[in-house]
Amino acid sequence: MPEGHTIHRLAGRHRELFAGQRLRVSSPQGRFTGGAAEVDGRRLVDTEAYGKHLLHHYEGDLSVHVHLGLYGKFADGTPPVPEPIGQVRMRIVADQHWLDLRGPTACEVFDPAQAQMLRDRLGADPLRDDADAQAAGGKIRKSTKTLFALLLDQSVVAGCGLIYANEVLFRAGLAPTTPGRSISAECWDELWTDLRALMKEGVARGRIDTVHTRHTPEAMQRAPRVDRHGGEVYVYRRPGQPCLVCGTEVARGPLAGRNLYWCPSCQPAA
Repeated sequence: MPEGHTIHRLAGRHRELFAGQRLRVSSPQGRFTGGAAEVDGRRLVDTEAYGKHLLHHYEGDLSVHVHLGLYGKFADGTPPVPEPIGQVRMRIVADQHWLDLRGPTACEVFDPAQAQMLRDRLGADPLRDDADAQAAGGKIRKSTKTLFALLLDQSVVAGCGLIYANEVLFRAGLAPTTPGRSISAECWDELWTDLRALMKEGVARGRIDTVHTRHTPEAMQRAPRVDRHGGEVYVYRRPGQPCLVCGTEVARGPLAGRNLYWCPSCQPAA
C-alpha cells in the first residue's frame, strides 16, 4: 500500500495538471458512474492529501475521495486520450491532460461533512502543517501497545506505513516492541521530527531513503538500492543481511499483523 508521501505527491501532481479547470469525469468501468456524473463538468478547486487518503475538491462543495489500498494506481498522459484498458474506475479529461484510476479500495463523492468526518478520524499527518504532533504523542504515551503498532495506526499517525515505521524506529535506536507509554515526551518529539523529515524527503525524491550520510552506498562501495518499495533502507526487507551500522544480522518477525524488521543490537529490547 502506498505510504503518505506518495499520496502527497499525487495531490501535488493532480493540482498542477487540473486545478482551476472544468473536467470531464467518467467511469469506463461503470462502478463510479453515479459519482462521476455528480462532478462531471465542474471546476476542480484544489486537491488535498491526508495520510493515505486523497481528496479532489470541486466547486459546489463536492469532493472525490480516493483510497488506493493495495492495488489502486493512477496513470496520466497527454492527448490523444487512449481507449480505456482494464478496469478504469475513474477517468478525468481536460484539454491538455487525462488521468485514469484503477483498482482503488475507495472512490466516492463526499460532501463537506463527510470530508470532515474523514479528517476527524485520522491522526496527525507528519506532512501536513496543521498536524497536531502533541495529540499524537499523547495517544502514544498513554498506550500499552507497541510503538510499531501505534505508528501504523492511522488514527494516531496518518500516512506512516510499514517502511517508515520500521526505519524510523531503527534510526531512533528503539526496539519496535517498546510500549508507547514507556517513552518520554522528548523521545516522541525526536521521533516525530525525524519521521516528518524522512517523509518530506520522500515527497521530494519520490522514494523512501532513510540511510544516514555515513552509511551511504558510496561509502559502502556499492550501487544504491532502488526497488518498488523504496530506496536505501536500514532494515526493511533486509532479514538475514548484516546491519549497515553494526553488522548484526537483521531480524524479522510478525507484529500487529505486519512484518517487522529490526537489528537486535542497535535496537535492544527494554
